[in-house]
Amino acid sequence: MGRRLARELALKILYRYEEGDTDLMGNLETTLSEKNYGENVTSFCKDLVKATAGHTKEIDGQIIAVLKNWQFDRISLIDKIVLRIGVCEMLYFDDIPPQVTINEAIEVVKKYGGNDSGRFINGILDAVRKKHEGCCNK
Repeated sequence: MGRRLARELALKILYRYEEGDTDLMGNLETTLSEKNYGENVTSFCKDLVKATAGHTKEIDGQIIAVLKNWQFDRISLIDKIVLRIGVCEMLYFDDIPPQVTINEAIEVVKKYGGNDSGRFINGILDAVRKKHEGCCNK
């Protein structure tokens, strides 16, 4: 549950950022100091937020490349952030198997997204995984 909690916290922090709270690092520190989450949760959350925010352009490019019959701008903000976190994990966190990333993203989006979000997230992340495995043998 530790990493899932870190993913949920990252989602909340990145959501606030996308909604206009431009102090990403301040928001990160404030959120993580609200409770005693433990070192594993705080460390992974920080890494995930920084990597996702720092590579948003590349991550969005990976998502856009696999979208079929859908416009990137039409993706709900929650789904978009869950996708970004998932793609970020696949590209920049070699210690996490892609299938674990996909499963975790589905579980997080079931909690915070819409009724069809799980299937949508699964399809997009699986397409990114296949594309990424083809180039990187991950």
